[in-house]
Amino acid sequence: MTNARRSRRRSVLRSLVRRAARRLDRLRRGLVSSSRAAGRRVRQWLDRLPRPDELPGPFRRSFWRSPIRGPWLTSVLGLVLLPGILVVFATGLLSYAAYNPDLSYLNDLTPGKGWLGFYLFSWPTDPAWLYRLNQGVHVTLGLMLVPILLAKLWSVLPKLFEWPPVRNPAHALERLSLFLLVGGAVFEFATGIVNVQQWYVFPGSFYTLHFYGGWVFVAALVVHTGLKTPTVIRALRHGGLLRELRTDTAHTRPEPSDAEGLVSPAPAAPTISRRGALAFAGAGSLLVLVLSAGQSIGGPLRRTAVLAPHGQDTGSGPLDFQINVTAAQASIKAAETGASWRLTLGRTGADPGTPVSLTRAELLAMPLHTARLSINCVEGWSTGGQSWTGVRLRDLARLAGADRPASLLVESLERGGAFRHAVLSPAQIMDPSSLLALHVNGSDLSPDHGYPARVIVPAAPGVHNTKWVTRLTFGS
Repeated sequence: MTNARRSRRRSVLRSLVRRAARRLDRLRRGLVSSSRAAGRRVRQWLDRLPRPDELPGPFRRSFWRSPIRGPWLTSVLGLVLLPGILVVFATGLLSYAAYNPDLSYLNDLTPGKGWLGFYLFSWPTDPAWLYRLNQGVHVTLGLMLVPILLAKLWSVLPKLFEWPPVRNPAHALERLSLFLLVGGAVFEFATGIVNVQQWYVFPGSFYTLHFYGGWVFVAALVVHTGLKTPTVIRALRHGGLLRELRTDTAHTRPEPSDAEGLVSPAPAAPTISRRGALAFAGAGSLLVLVLSAGQSIGGPLRRTAVLAPHGQDTGSGPLDFQINVTAAQASIKAAETGASWRLTLGRTGADPGTPVSLTRAELLAMPLHTARLSINCVEGWSTGGQSWTGVRLRDLARLAGADRPASLLVESLERGGAFRHAVLSPAQIMDPSSLLALHVNGSDLSPDHGYPARVIVPAAPGVHNTKWVTRLTFGS
């Protein structure tokens, strides 16, 4: 290549670089000009809006007159609420993991969870009370937090009517996090309470809605906590914790005017102190605890659980324990569970063999074992522990020719509903307490308790203790 040709190429490259630089400079000036123009338009729009004192009703700051509202009370309620919400969230994730959703799509009531399922693992069978404890804490603590949540929402009510609604990008982020936080909190607590009461008015699956709603709520909580941590620190440093808790109603004074807009510009005379407001919310939580904890504890305390569960449907005598779905509700006909009933055992794999069919009399002639287990429901209630007698699932697996089963598909006579079948894990199959139960508390199962046979597995969600079992298929 000659020197002249090299020189021409360099000249062309320099020309291209200069041209690109000029275009980038014009683009930069255009963006700066556009952003300035947008800023001017936003300021003009804000200037045209009425001022808060010109607005009617709750948009007027002087509308809110409580002298105890302010950063201190809001911060203390938030500090009480935050750890409780995190425990409820964690136990909710564990509750979903207990369904072993990665084992089968039949167990997965929340499809398409993607990376949100990072925490899932094979749920253990030991200790047998694990799911009972987890779900009891989840539901009872969730109910207990309702009075605290309501007090927290009351304390920040003026923020929901803040004007103008958006002042700058940082304020917009705060408002968005507040919208998702308040909306998510109301949605999660409301759907949880409705589910406990077995009032299924959801537009879709409760599990799917509650699962994704929980993640949205906690994401907003993380953002909001990051934004508000400096405010909490300043409020507690200025007001002091013990000093405010020692202040009675007569000596209660409004907090200094704050940038958060929580302190009333025209406060009324106090009718309750801040410690009184905290005590009122705390007493509400304790009352909810008394009226709901019995459903998880069981025994005589179960009758004190007037808030949950929905109804107290039980059998009688040795069958006197909670029934979630009756045979009539499941459309189970007497002819299906009579002398013609058969249990079919099968297995999957390259050589599935011939299915085994057993009558109830043949099952009763097999070696029987007894285990004391409770039925523990996602709604928070527990039957408190019954003595179940039946054939071990691992013995039925060997009879089906599956000495080391990878899974077990349990199918019910029930034709409708999401839980007419379930898939159990190898640990659940091989646990010596996992039974195809035929008796409970020394008596035959009743139709409502799953006659002629039902599955009972330690530490499993109640809906996986399938009733009216008709087929067991062991996976290879």
